[in-house]
Amino acid sequence: MDVLKVLIADDESRMRKLVKDFLNKQGYSVLEAENGEQAVDIFFSEKNIDLIILDIMMPKMDGWEVCREIRKQSKVPIIMLTAKSDERDELLGFELGVDEYITKPFSPKILVARVEAILRRSNLLDEDSIEIGGIKIDKQAHQVSIDNQPIDLSVKEFELLQYFVMNKGVALSREKILNNVWNYDYYGDARTIDTHVKKLRSKMGDKGDYIKTIWGMGYKFEI
Repeated sequence: MDVLKVLIADDESRMRKLVKDFLNKQGYSVLEAENGEQAVDIFFSEKNIDLIILDIMMPKMDGWEVCREIRKQSKVPIIMLTAKSDERDELLGFELGVDEYITKPFSPKILVARVEAILRRSNLLDEDSIEIGGIKIDKQAHQVSIDNQPIDLSVKEFELLQYFVMNKGVALSREKILNNVWNYDYYGDARTIDTHVKKLRSKMGDKGDYIKTIWGMGYKFEI
């Protein structure tokens, strides 16, 4: 697999270095931009950038302007960084096609987890099978085994487990799980997730403990 390329645009050099160091350790190639104008220039000159991490507050062009320019021609995954938590900013970001929205300060490990989750969803980190913590998911055969023993999962249980694993380390709200596993046109009760998680945990035995409950929000897959 080719090395995946990430562009980080932030006017704080320390922030760029922190993110770059963590992504380099995971095998990504990282390009840096210190302002929005430079970010746009690099993106369109490089042509093969796989993901962008954008700070909102930057000189010359802010993150929103950069996002608008890039979205005119590309659907490249974008993670937006902000120093404040504002629902209006978050809604605007999603309207512009932002894939994730992270508030500073944040854990670099969480950022890397979200980068990998987005790239998997974009099939850039797609694999025929996934192995983690004694769990093996064979995508083509639609089969899961735990400690080399096959377990019998329904279609939705399989998709739910796969979604959890692909988003390892990321806190997932029930709404987000519904939207991604049951699709955006699903209008059912979010409690259906709790029912499926309960059944999935039971079938996974001790490995069911990897699915952590986040009270009042949803779930997180963590080993």
